[in-house]
Amino acid sequence: MSLEFLLIQVPGWALFIYLVIAQCSAAVSWRLGERMGTQETAENVTAVGVAFWKGYAFADLVLYTPLLGLGLFGHASGASWAPLALGAALGITAYWPLACLRSISAARGAAGWTLPKERDYWVVLPLIAAWGLLGIVLLWL
Repeated sequence: MSLEFLLIQVPGWALFIYLVIAQCSAAVSWRLGERMGTQETAENVTAVGVAFWKGYAFADLVLYTPLLGLGLFGHASGASWAPLALGAALGITAYWPLACLRSISAARGAAGWTLPKERDYWVVLPLIAAWGLLGIVLLWL
């Protein structure tokens, strides 16, 4: 196995597992996500913030997570369609963290918005976006 292969597969499957546990479960039951500590409460981010993140959880459930899993599986098995599926998933991977960070930044100071662990977002989300961009580059090497 090449380093390029491992740089795509290992973080990719870790992210896939996280998405299934944290995001897809929240798309089905937001309260479950709150209890697990993977989703914010309306008390912290307002009802509008919860609605915003529910949209991401839903999109993760119906599109992003299946596409990422399919792309990673195809990449690992050498399928001819894998670069297309994985490339699409990696594009989403690079995009959504940046959109979330900008939204968090714009909401800072808004009435009712008290994101207690904002620093965590600023550490984790850029790493996810960077991995998405790295994966796109590695697909073309």
